[in-house]
Amino acid sequence: MIAGEAVRPVPRRTEFAVLTRALRAAGLLERRRGWYAALIVATTTLLGATVAAFVAIGDSWWTVALAPVFAVVAGQCGFIGHDAGHRQIFDSARANDAVGYVAGNLAIGLGYARWVAEHNAHHANPNHETRDPDVQIPVLAFSAEQATGRRGPLGFVARHQAVLFFPLLLLEGLSMHVGSVRALLDGEVARPRLEATLLAVHALVYLGAVFLVLSPGPAVVFVVVQQGLFGLYLGAVFAPNHKGMPMVSAADRLDPVRKQVLTSRNIRGNVLVDHAMGGLNHQIEHHLFTRMPRPNLRRARPLVAAFCERQGITYTETGLLDSYARTLRHLHEAGAPLRGEQGSGASAGIEGVGER
Repeated sequence: MIAGEAVRPVPRRTEFAVLTRALRAAGLLERRRGWYAALIVATTTLLGATVAAFVAIGDSWWTVALAPVFAVVAGQCGFIGHDAGHRQIFDSARANDAVGYVAGNLAIGLGYARWVAEHNAHHANPNHETRDPDVQIPVLAFSAEQATGRRGPLGFVARHQAVLFFPLLLLEGLSMHVGSVRALLDGEVARPRLEATLLAVHALVYLGAVFLVLSPGPAVVFVVVQQGLFGLYLGAVFAPNHKGMPMVSAADRLDPVRKQVLTSRNIRGNVLVDHAMGGLNHQIEHHLFTRMPRPNLRRARPLVAAFCERQGITYTETGLLDSYARTLRHLHEAGAPLRGEQGSGASAGIEGVGER
């Protein structure tokens, strides 16, 4: 249990309702269709310009220099799909899903429905040792309990996962592509024909264009670099949000607000940081109000931080580099049992971090 929770009252529904009303009165829960329309047009324009440059440069090793640009654009498409999955863009579920399928399956080759299902499970139980799919990654251990007993290659990775973490993120894109196809084959999506068709079109257009414009050597290098950096980009954005924050076990009893706030971390920065991270640097606000449009999260921050202050709930916010340092320390501590070391508590549960 969180230190102090035995004597401190949990946030009452009426108190959280006051916060919600304040956000609604400030217009922060209203849709921002114009903002999203401008974002989609800008992202599509950037994608088109990058494709035009790719074709113009042609069969040259210099074309590989565009791979990082394609990786960033793909990441931005992923963030649009994320917002659609949370119903942030339109009131209509059908309209949001249409954007999600185009941004996910068609634009970047990732299964939208599979991602929505897993992401909803994450939001329901963030950092829960057995219920959050984001901490059920076979090649990583996010707690000493997960690391204990690992042998062979998985044991080696867990022992050295702090060092291997960012290199492993280079495989995140491939992992997500494989997971999308596996979900189709296993019958885990509601619209398999639609998803399969869009994924096939993406693969044919993407690989067809690369191997049509480039000779085999540069083409293979381009795909490897672009997909690797795409995974690294998404992983580098996702990791600071929860990794290194307290893990939750079945023994913890948390009210809904603390469950979201105590396991989340905000990243300080300006609007450029917001755009680069898809607004996910405002992770606490996003977890408390999942349908709040991305551009409103920054404006909601002072109200949410003040609410947490009044309730005595730790509101964690730090810089990007420090968030990575905390993440790596946490991973190092989680792998301590496999190195024959005793952890210092960085990979422990949520006890002791709840109150200021």
